[in-house]
Amino acid sequence: MSSITLPYVPHYVAAPPTKENMEYADLATIDISKASSEEGFAALAIELREALLNFGFFYVVNHGYSQTQTARMFDIADVPFSAVTDDEKQLYASTRKEDGMLQGYTSVQYADVDGRVRDQLEQYCINRDVNKRKHPEALLPLLPEIQEFSKHNYFNVLNPILRLIARSLELPEDTLLNKHVFDAVGETAVRFIKYYPRTEEEEAKTKNVWLKGHTDFGSITILWSQPVAALQIQTREGKWRWIRHMENALVVNVGDAMEFLTGGYYKGTIHRVVQPAVDQRNYTRLGVFYFAIPNDDIKLVPMVESPVLQRVGIQRRCEDSEAPTMEDWRKARTMAYGLSKLKNGKEDGVEEEVIHGVKIKHYN
Repeated sequence: MSSITLPYVPHYVAAPPTKENMEYADLATIDISKASSEEGFAALAIELREALLNFGFFYVVNHGYSQTQTARMFDIADVPFSAVTDDEKQLYASTRKEDGMLQGYTSVQYADVDGRVRDQLEQYCINRDVNKRKHPEALLPLLPEIQEFSKHNYFNVLNPILRLIARSLELPEDTLLNKHVFDAVGETAVRFIKYYPRTEEEEAKTKNVWLKGHTDFGSITILWSQPVAALQIQTREGKWRWIRHMENALVVNVGDAMEFLTGGYYKGTIHRVVQPAVDQRNYTRLGVFYFAIPNDDIKLVPMVESPVLQRVGIQRRCEDSEAPTMEDWRKARTMAYGLSKLKNGKEDGVEEEVIHGVKIKHYN
């Protein structure tokens, strides 16, 4: 696709990288281009296993998109928010509350942060098949690029990651690919999320938490790195650490579905969004994501055929007979988000809910 033929999109001006001294997580960096050779693939499988066991998060570099292409996607990501009126947004609102479908808009102030303050983030979700649902007028000329972006994430990033995880579990390389078929029925999606600055009063009431600590409900989340320092992960020792921006890198983590499938071997890492660094607090924070989710009909039970899981033991979150399908799990998690009446847990600052017999924790 020649740059001359691309539709015009206003440039999104992101915040400069912070100069603040932050306590960053020391994440591994996976050079995904090395997966093309058997020697490189074998080495990466070991690196990836260690990264997932240590933090559950890692960076991916050399993924095939240039810095120019990535910048273009951030420009496109801002279009649903800056080039669409509030009235038109209502026409394309998601039905997450009614049936757990995320496609379309989730408006600002949808979720309850602490009982007194609603969130200040806006989302637009696009199924990997961009034609599955209608879109605002401003996005129509950009759908071919979004579709190519979706395919790139699947074939050039997700595909090798799933193969590497299968190798790390001593399983056939297509084991997880068969649970993430590109054109199967499911809700894998590109998602654009825009956070807006809050008032000092709101920050005080929420102790600067913008999005409570949580795990993602899917299998693999791919975040295209952006400069606003606001994402934190909880380490295995219970400490909160910032995620450092790495130019044109991806920040990748596993979620609930992968934890189910690996019998607790690869656990979803708790992460949250907080008020940005001091020198970035007057900027919006625009996120570009690819949320990978297994096929809707996949039952979320451990892959007991893995020799690795047989050796280390399996930690089930529920009995296999009661395990939900991916469709059941995503709908229940999506419908509950921001609306459930959470109960205080035994740990300080932790609230809980139970979905399909599985305890879900939210961290303030």
